[in-house]
Amino acid sequence: MAEQRSLHNVNIPLIKSPSLRVPRPVELPPDIHPLPDDVTAYFVYPFTIEPHIITLESSRQSTLAAHAARRDAYLRAREEEKVRKKKEALRRIAPGFDPDMGALLPTKLSPAPTGAPHVTANHLETVSPIPRTAMDDLVDQLAAMESRISPPGRLMQARPNNIS
Repeated sequence: MAEQRSLHNVNIPLIKSPSLRVPRPVELPPDIHPLPDDVTAYFVYPFTIEPHIITLESSRQSTLAAHAARRDAYLRAREEEKVRKKKEALRRIAPGFDPDMGALLPTKLSPAPTGAPHVTANHLETVSPIPRTAMDDLVDQLAAMESRISPPGRLMQARPNNIS
């Protein structure tokens, strides 16, 4: 049966498309130069181009380096500006505060008295008065504000913040 199918296939005529055109065979020119056995002579690099390429590459690299340095300087200045603004904002809230130092430590404006005269026995003790701190002033101001805000029937008495 396989032989019968192949016989039917052989007798089928092929129809050529009118748009189909068979190309002409390529004809080689009579003066074509054949390649030699050794082709290394064809791979010669023209070193006359080399200095031009090197100068272009070096100038391109120097330009890129200059752009990178300018970009790094800009980013560093921007970061320093952010840190400076943050420090200024913190110093507006707490003068003298430096976030790099950590906790805010109080500074003494005047030296504390080193020796306070003490008289013992039956005499009264003489002690130099404790200087008022900023916290004492703040407590007094808050007490004054509280007394102004409270209703007239409920007056709060401001207590001094002198704890000995």
